[in-house]
Order: sequence, then C-alpha cells, then structure tokens
Amino acid sequence: FQDFLELNIRIIRKGTIVKIIPYLGGLIFVMVLYLIAWPVPIDPVAWQPLPAPQLEGQYAINDYLAAVEIIGKDEGIGPEDVDVDDEGRIYGAYLDGTIIRFSANGENLGVFANTEGRPLGLDFDTAGNLIIADAKKGLLSADKNGTIRVLATEIDGTPFGFTDDVDIGPDGMIYFSDASEKFGVHDYRADLFEHRPHGKILSYDPASENLTLLLDGLYFANGVAVDPNGQFLLFNETYDYSVSKYWLHGPKSGTREKIFTNTPGFPDGISTGSKGIFWIAMYTPRNADADALSPKPFLKKIVFRLPLFMQPAPVRHGFVLGIDENGSVIHNLQDPDPESYSPITSVEEENGVLYLGSLNYPGLARIMRPK
Repeated sequence: FQDFLELNIRIIRKGTIVKIIPYLGGLIFVMVLYLIAWPVPIDPVAWQPLPAPQLEGQYAINDYLAAVEIIGKDEGIGPEDVDVDDEGRIYGAYLDGTIIRFSANGENLGVFANTEGRPLGLDFDTAGNLIIADAKKGLLSADKNGTIRVLATEIDGTPFGFTDDVDIGPDGMIYFSDASEKFGVHDYRADLFEHRPHGKILSYDPASENLTLLLDGLYFANGVAVDPNGQFLLFNETYDYSVSKYWLHGPKSGTREKIFTNTPGFPDGISTGSKGIFWIAMYTPRNADADALSPKPFLKKIVFRLPLFMQPAPVRHGFVLGIDENGSVIHNLQDPDPESYSPITSVEEENGVLYLGSLNYPGLARIMRPK
C-alpha cells in the first residue's frame, strides 16, 4: 500500500494524473462489470426469514461452555463429529479423512481409519461397526479393525452430493442426511446463498441393503437424531433455521412436522440425549447481514463474487441447545468468548458427558451435562 501511495505521489508531481484518469475509469468499469455479470454457480431465490430471536430470555448469553476440556489439541483440524464406543474410547472425524481414536482420559491412540474423504457424521451400530457419513465418499462402515466398506453412494442414479450426518435406530436401521445434491462440502456457503431445497433424508437397511428416500426438497438437511423408541426422528435444516420431526411408525408414519422454527443460530448437528433431551449444535448465532440479503437474489450474487473476507462471516460463539421432542428449549449452553471452543457442529451425550465436535477447531471437547 505504501508503494502504491508513493507511485501516485510521483505521478501527481510529474503532472501526469490526467493521463491515468482513463485507466482508472477503465479499471472501475471492469470491477463493476465483474460484480454484476461474472458467472457464478448459484441461482439464488428470494425468501424472507423471520426476525432473528435476541440472545436473551431462554437464549440468554452465559458462559457454561467456557469450562470445556479440550481433547487432542492440535492432533488435527476439524473433528466435525464425535462418538464413543462401548469401552469409553472417543472417536473424532477430521478434515484430512482420518478418524482418530482417543482413550477415555484423552490420550491419542492413533488413527483408527482413514476414509480418504471428509468424514462428518459418526455412529456405532450394535455390532460395533462405526457407521460414517462421509461428505465425499458416501455412507460407509468401518469394522472394529478400521477396515472400511462402502454402503451407499447414490439413490436412483443420483449421487449423494454431501453425505452429512447419521444415526441408527433401535432396530438397526441407519438414517442419514444428504445436505445438498448440488453443492459439495467445499461449497456449503453456495447452498446458503442460493437457498434452494437440495437436501434429503434417507434410510439404509443393513440387513437387506435397501436404500429408501424418506424426504427430499430440504434446505441443507443436516443433523439427524432417532427417538430411543424408534417412533420418529428429528432433523435440522440449517438454512431454514428449523428442526423437524419425521414419524417412522404409528398413525402419522411418513409425515413431517416442524417443531422448532426460527432458531437463534444455524442448527448443525443434532443427537439423542438422556431424559428426553435432543442436543442441537448451533454453528453460530444468526447473522444479520446474511438475513438482510435473503430477499435480494441479485445482491446475493454480487456479494458472492466478493472476496471471502468481505462476505458475511460467522462469529466465534460456542452455542448448544437442548430441546424436548416437541421443540421446547430445556437447556441453553453458551460461551461468547472469541477464543471459545467453536464453531460447534456436533454434540453427543455419553454417561452424563457432552462431547463436542467442530468443523475447524484443532481438537474436540467435553463437558458435564447440565443437571
């Protein structure tokens, strides 16, 4: 910048400023043309979110999550999801494709498996296999030795675009989400800007190997959590700020109802806890600039063309909610510190402990469950 200023001073001193005005005008013209006409991969639509809830009342800011214990600090980047096996060992799914196993006291036991993709959701089945939702590789299974087997990569000829989260019902049925059939894991912001329903919820029967589409047309289908009795599942639509219930059995079987709308943050992972609680990881509180862009498709294209640092960005803010099956908020856990463990993308409860995962934090975390 200093060199640029000195150059301009020299130009002005030489009296040549008039000569460069056309060039400056041309540069400005090119920049404007780029912002309004350069091709982009998104075709955004207008929508109007409800005003974001304030972080007060049932969402009041607190520092409960400031007491988390970090496990595996700097062992890898982005353990997006976490799970615990029957022996209390902890597994984290990392950015480089590795799934690292830790002892119950947090000691690194080495790489359990490597999907060579981007593992996101994790859940153990009753046989001890680790079922993996890998954003690039699809639905996978790793046996107790870490040997990986592909379960599914497409449905009806359409490849999964962004296999995201997974949970297993009491009958062994595997339920998982495909966040977006259009945009992959490295383009998740494009799905936010476009705001079209590219997501799905699916089931996989490990006995018959049958794959079933339960729901499609979802706005970034993310976390999935099955009721302990197998009657329903809950799932998050991150870019719709909502949580829905899908009935698996009973008189409402095959129907869906929204139970929590206008969430105070971007709902990411969801999991089944104890005592009727479902835990929701809020990636970040709502962004006023992103909400303001929602009804303006043309402006969204312009902003999408800007450098990443000039676009609306998430803030570092640890945020977890605990809800009941009807969507009522029971627990509100936060840490607004800029150095907090965040963004939190998954929460798993095991023996009274909440294990937290993050898309890009260098480690996973845990803290005692609220009483």
